[in-house]
Order: sequence, then C-alpha cells, then structure tokens
Amino acid sequence: MVHQPGYDAVADLYADTFPPTCMTPLERAVVAAFAESVREGPVDGIVVDVGCGVGHVTAELSNRGLDVVGVDPSREMRRVARNLYPALRFEQDDARLAATDLAGRGVGAIIARYSLIHVPPSDIPDVLAEWASRTGSGAVLAVAAQSSDAAGEVAEFDHAVAPAWRWHPDRLAEALATAGFDEMWRTVSRPDPSHRFPEVHLVARRR
Repeated sequence: MVHQPGYDAVADLYADTFPPTCMTPLERAVVAAFAESVREGPVDGIVVDVGCGVGHVTAELSNRGLDVVGVDPSREMRRVARNLYPALRFEQDDARLAATDLAGRGVGAIIARYSLIHVPPSDIPDVLAEWASRTGSGAVLAVAAQSSDAAGEVAEFDHAVAPAWRWHPDRLAEALATAGFDEMWRTVSRPDPSHRFPEVHLVARRR
C-alpha cells in the first residue's frame, strides 16, 4: 500500500459513497469480534488501522474502548478522517508502518480492511514480516480482502481507484502463517449486486 494519488482525488466522494452505515452486518460483526479478541488478549499496545481511509473503522474501534491510530498514505483521505473524527489520531504511513510514531508503545493489534489489496504480492512477505516484528506473541491481526475461488490464486483486478490484487483465502492464510500469524477464524462472503467478488475476513494471532 504505497501512496495512491487516485484516493486523494476521490476522498470526499468516497466518504459520501461509503458512510459507516454501508458496512454489511457481517463486516460489523467481524470488527466487533476483532475488538473483543483484542480486549481479551494478553497483549497491551496501540491498535493500528492500516489503510484507514476516512476513519470509520478507526472510530468504531475507539468507540469500543480501544486505543487506536489510523494510518493511510493518502493526504486527502486523512483530511476527511480528521474532519469527521477530530478527537482521533490519523497519521501518514503505508502498510510497512515505518513512519508511525507510537511514543514508545508497542503495537497490540493490527486491522487492515481492503488495504493490503493495494500491496503488490511480491511485497506482501516483507510487509507481514514487518508486522510480525512490531507485534508480540498473542497480538491479534485482522485482514479483509476481495477474494477468489481459484485455489492458490493471487489475481490482479480492475479496481476503480488503484492497482489491486485479490487472494484465495488459503493463500492469504499461508502468507500470514509464514510471517508468524496463526489463523483463528475466517469468513467468506459470496458476490452480490454490491460486491463483484467473494470477500474474505481472516483473523489471526501472532504466535
């Protein structure tokens, strides 16, 4: 997830098109279950919302009692997020989290909803290895992505804003396991009039 100028151009439209109420019941349930796992887990630290966009999930996690920072490479998406949620913290960073200032605290959990899709597959191992290096044993990770039914597939698709790839759920779980994150559970939803592809939510724990 490098800086995508396309997101700067559509930030206000994105906020209008995808308000918090557009999340499906499944998506809301996954965010709630992730938050509960973080609260009950053994790891203390900041929750990082990677590719936070206009901040809706960052705000939801904060409302659920988590200490959370949203990071996004798009200046305009962060501007919208700060306008919508001025009490919350949003920083410029990409998926590697190299620039995020945690003020000496560790990363207690990471959530990446539809943001890793913009990381070229060849870079995913390095990104996940960096996440593993920033988190302690027991830290919770949640990833959501457009998916595929073809076993082992990682396929580029025609995303409206930026280059993007969709992952077969097993292939995504394998990449996470290689980096040190063991799958706890996953959901896979089917395409519908609002979603062209299957979508996977995968929650894992740092071993």
